[in-house]
This record gives sequence, structure tokens and C-alpha cells, in this order.
Amino acid sequence: MRRKKKPLLLRPNTMYTDTHCHIHETELYERSVAVDAYTRAREADVSTMLCIGTNETSSEQAIEFAAAYSGCFAVVGVHPHDVKNGYAKVAELLQTNHSTVVGVGEIGLDYYYNNSPRDAQITALEQQLQWAHDFKLPVSFHVREAFSDFWPILANFPKTRGVVHSFTDTAENLEEALSRGLYVGLNGISTFTKNHSQRDMYDSIPLDKILLETDAPFLTPVPHRGKVNEPAFVRYIAAYHANRRDIGAETFARTTSTNASVLFSVS
Repeated sequence: MRRKKKPLLLRPNTMYTDTHCHIHETELYERSVAVDAYTRAREADVSTMLCIGTNETSSEQAIEFAAAYSGCFAVVGVHPHDVKNGYAKVAELLQTNHSTVVGVGEIGLDYYYNNSPRDAQITALEQQLQWAHDFKLPVSFHVREAFSDFWPILANFPKTRGVVHSFTDTAENLEEALSRGLYVGLNGISTFTKNHSQRDMYDSIPLDKILLETDAPFLTPVPHRGKVNEPAFVRYIAAYHANRRDIGAETFARTTSTNASVLFSVS
């Protein structure tokens, strides 16, 4: 069902949570640029930012950044693209940084690019899931064109709590994720997709299972397409979905921030 567009309604003093960004990664942001993005996010009422690791180095950088900047937390892990280069250090980071690390990720399977061999991706996913279980931490999952292998692996770790980051897959896999108690991460893609079925699928996600994320510096939402993404833009994602659901932006921001707090124990 197509809906009439409404203007984006941004409310002052509404607190937002960006559950997935990469502003800490020096390969993506110079530190001064990252600090400026962080400052703009805080000025835009983004109270909490989760800095997500993609390899051993960026996971260390996430911990460093989170320790230095209020409202930031680290999630450490090795992305399926990078597991070919090693992931053993994740266990050490989890062991020694309890106060800063709030999750494991982003981990998973990516059969679209296959930057790492599939068997290596599977082995790394299983090991990092075990570490998440050992340290009782939630998980940020990256899964692309690999759910047929992902679900049986996840079934072997039935107590896993987590979020399917940047979900763009089918309604069937959405239902599977929800049936397992997983949260669903919505980012800029959901504001600019031209697929009406996909938009309707996003509308169907229960509000208490949605997490907002930017994936900054990637996937910049409407109305800032063409610019480098940053955590401050999470409020546009919130406003877009609040308008589509005919609910207040404050309600949407408050509920999704509460969801993040419940999953990752942040506030």
C-alpha cells in the first residue's frame, strides 16, 4: 500500500540511539572528523552511539573511542569479509574490556561478496557466537544472501540475543528473525528503497523489535543522500518511520532507544 508522504517531523529534546556506526574507524574517518561527527550527534540529541568493530584493529579502535567519548560504547567482532585475516584477538578484547564492550559484532555470513571463503565464515561465526555466549553478550549480525546457512548455525546457540543489522531480506526471513526474538536494525536504506513491498515489510515490524542505526559513514538517509553519513542523521530515520506509522517522533525515538537499552544494556 502506497502512503502519502508527510514532511519529516523532528522534535527537539528527543533522545536518539544509533546502534550501529563506524565513526571510530581511522580507515573511514580522520580522528578530527570523527570527533566533529560525534559532537554534531550529541548536539542533535543522539545520546548513545554503538561503535561496531569489523576486524581486530577496528574493534580495538571502538574500545578506545568509547572510552574517550561519553555516550559511546563498543561492540567488538570480525565481519565475514575479514575473518580470513584472523579473529582470535576478539576473545582477548572481550576478556579485558568488560566496562566498555556491550556486544559482539558485527559477525555473520556474507555470500554476496564472498570476500572470505564460506567455510572460514562459518567457522568464525560459530566461534564468535560461542564467545558471545561465554561472556553473556548480545550480537550484531551481518547476514547477506546466507540465511539458509545462518539459521541452522544460530539454532545451535539458542540463548543468543541480538539484532539483524541492516535488514533488507525477505518477509519470510523477517518472520524467522522475530520468531527467534531478534531485533531488526533499520537504517538509511529503509528511507530510500523504491521497493514498495520492502517498505510495507518495514512497516510490519513490531515497534518493540526495531533498533535504529546509521551504519555511518555508509547508507546516508533521505534527505541527505549524497553526503557522508553520520550518527546525527539517525533522527531522520526515526522521523521517516514515525511518519509512516502515524505515531509521534518522540514515541518512536523513545521506544527504539529503550529497545537498544534492553538489548545492549546501555542508556
